[in-house]
Amino acid sequence: MLKKIGALEGYEARYYYQNPVADFGGVVVRAPNADLSRDPRWGRTEESYGEDPFLVGTLTAAFAQGLQGPDPKHWQAASLMKHFLANENENGRSYSSSDFGERLFREYYSVPFRMGFEEGGSRAVMAAYNSWNGIPMMIHPVLKNVMIKEWGNDGLICTDGGALGLLITAHKSFPDKEHGAAAAVKAGINHFLDTYKDDLTNALRDGLLTEADMDAALRNLLRLYLRLGEFDPPGGDPYANIGRETKGELPPWERQSSRDLVRQATDESIVLLKNDNNTLPLDRTRLKTIAVIGPWVGEVLLDWYSGTPPYAVSVLDGLKQAAGHGVKVLYADGSDPGEAAELARAADIAIVVVGNHPECNAGWDQCPTPSNGKEDVDRKTIVLEQEGLVKKVFAANPHTIEVLRASFPYAIVWSQQNLPAIVHMTHNSQEEGHGLADVLFGDYSPAGRLTQTWPTGDAQLLPIMDYDITHGRTYMDLKDKPLYPFGYGLSYAMFSYEGLSVNSSSVAADGDVQVKVKIKNTSQRASDEVVQMYVQHLGSMVDRPKLELKGFQRVRVEPGAEREVILDLKPRDLAYWDQVRHAWRVEKEQVRVLAGGSSDQLPVQATVTVTSSGEFKP
Repeated sequence: MLKKIGALEGYEARYYYQNPVADFGGVVVRAPNADLSRDPRWGRTEESYGEDPFLVGTLTAAFAQGLQGPDPKHWQAASLMKHFLANENENGRSYSSSDFGERLFREYYSVPFRMGFEEGGSRAVMAAYNSWNGIPMMIHPVLKNVMIKEWGNDGLICTDGGALGLLITAHKSFPDKEHGAAAAVKAGINHFLDTYKDDLTNALRDGLLTEADMDAALRNLLRLYLRLGEFDPPGGDPYANIGRETKGELPPWERQSSRDLVRQATDESIVLLKNDNNTLPLDRTRLKTIAVIGPWVGEVLLDWYSGTPPYAVSVLDGLKQAAGHGVKVLYADGSDPGEAAELARAADIAIVVVGNHPECNAGWDQCPTPSNGKEDVDRKTIVLEQEGLVKKVFAANPHTIEVLRASFPYAIVWSQQNLPAIVHMTHNSQEEGHGLADVLFGDYSPAGRLTQTWPTGDAQLLPIMDYDITHGRTYMDLKDKPLYPFGYGLSYAMFSYEGLSVNSSSVAADGDVQVKVKIKNTSQRASDEVVQMYVQHLGSMVDRPKLELKGFQRVRVEPGAEREVILDLKPRDLAYWDQVRHAWRVEKEQVRVLAGGSSDQLPVQATVTVTSSGEFKP
């Protein structure tokens, strides 16, 4: 799905860039965000693909592949991953240091970026504002020593917006921008999102930088533009006519195929958190009145970096359309709890839509609601203030469904304990209303999964600047039972895991293991299931995570049918980073392979014996 979305985004970028009427933008697209959402208070959690490095790396690579296209020599657009590295706090990000050791760098924080380069084909990245272990990322030796030399990034490395100035004023690393610009170019930066020309010219004049230093940086930058066809002769660039020769077609964002993709992506992203006694899906034929309650249900909320959609279907409009003319839909924004309760009491069911505003409904650096956050603002709590509204509505009508439209995990403990059904979705889709209605009325069976652990409250959270995840952060090292685990999500169908088998019970350090998982749809409804494969190390000589995701696949299974899902386990999936030998090491040990529909529901397993140890250099 993300590969398809990336392909459409890359096509739209080309269309804008080359269309003589639009004449807008460029084809170096600053996406995807490969940061890891290790803490739910992080203000930009909504931009991340999750807390697990394998998951985020897999999705990052898929998006980059789609954006750039299938030809490694000619790109539709360039995928610029951000923010390298460990840029997962907003408060103080311009001067703070994310501190952790080399093993966590190799095994956790850098994994999505490495996969984006090695598997996704990206050759562009944005350096983060923050420092790693006291060295600002835009001048960190890791840019050259690892990103360029090991991962093969022979393309673009840019600063974040205004980062050159912050290197002087916030990090206080140099006396002036002349010295800072010279250090950045030597470190591998070849594109500044800042004013820099005078400073770089002075640095060259004063001998802080040589022409050879400039050439080395520019060579990589030019190589990226070569791949984008900027220097091709006529006929050389296969994407050269996008936007130039429209042949009377609608622009891509107005085509039905684009609308269908957006709706499918919205459907697939929705997560069913609770569904007691088959409260959902709703039966239109048995409903006369629905109360829809909550702020902003009449609009699709966009965040700082959203595009401007050509149309938008709100939650309210989507539910009205799906319910049909025979069902009366009542509406209240929830600002008056008494009015909301009265509407709920008058309806057959109440749908209360709560969550956050992606821009905090306020200006830059302002978030009046403590549980909300965004760029430059971390959340102060994960407790949902609007749960008070939910309680009022539920007291008036026990047939209340909560729709949590949110950018982040919330500690909705009361809701989970009391409400019959809860659905989670996020913002920014122009098909938001249709997608929610598809799920609530059963036109689509939900199969989305949580990409982040949802704690029970603030007490389960570590200090946000503690970047050592082994202290108990994420599902891999969690010490307490969460509200919802990583990988969790329900369906309208029921699945049984019939077994897990491996092609060999023993494997050498450089061998691959093929894992087969058999599942069966035991219900009368077709649906997707997300099969997840994890590993546990049973004899490692070093500390390992309690559980690690190493494969997943979303499959469609018809009622009563069985599916066999094949997943591969590779040597790197079992290796740890040996800091002494500066290499990946596979140990001679037993490894347990587990599979299921969530990290806390893994009913089938097998054991593989690694018969030899080995190492491989990066």
